[in-house]
Amino acid sequence: MNRLQERYKNEISKNLMEKFGYKSVMQLPKMEKIVINIGVGDATTNSKYLDEAVEELTAIAGQAPVVTKAKKSIAGFKIREGQPIGCKVTLRGEKMYEFLDKLVSISLPRVRDFRGVPKNSFDGRGNYTLGIKEQLIFPEIDFDKVNKTRGMDIVLVTTAKTDEEGRALLTELGMPFAK
Repeated sequence: MNRLQERYKNEISKNLMEKFGYKSVMQLPKMEKIVINIGVGDATTNSKYLDEAVEELTAIAGQAPVVTKAKKSIAGFKIREGQPIGCKVTLRGEKMYEFLDKLVSISLPRVRDFRGVPKNSFDGRGNYTLGIKEQLIFPEIDFDKVNKTRGMDIVLVTTAKTDEEGRALLTELGMPFAK
């Protein structure tokens, strides 16, 4: 079992039970999944960019991503329906906790001028979305092999009912929110 998973079971669950006054362990908010998405707009002109993004996402997540396709044609962006324009991966269980641990303790502190992640990126139901400007903050990415810096969206999906519960859970899990 992962170090973060163990901490959730032993410490975090007790802290959240006290804070919110839950009667049952089943009421506790917990991590459900993490979705990492990379949009590759340049894939319309050169499909090699998409292959590189898939390769990098596989290295970061430790799991093969799914290639996402355009839902409809947009002439202004030179996109046709069904054209591959990105990739995403959904992590659950042990891989999810491993990724979250790595994100919080290794990758986020490597961001330039890092002052914490914004507190206002919750969706109203306890889920948190984080945008990352470049993939170089992850230790698996070899700086010399990167042709183009790519950003990504990381969505932390929780079972929390409110933003307050979600924020409490993520804070306990070590997410460095801005002061």
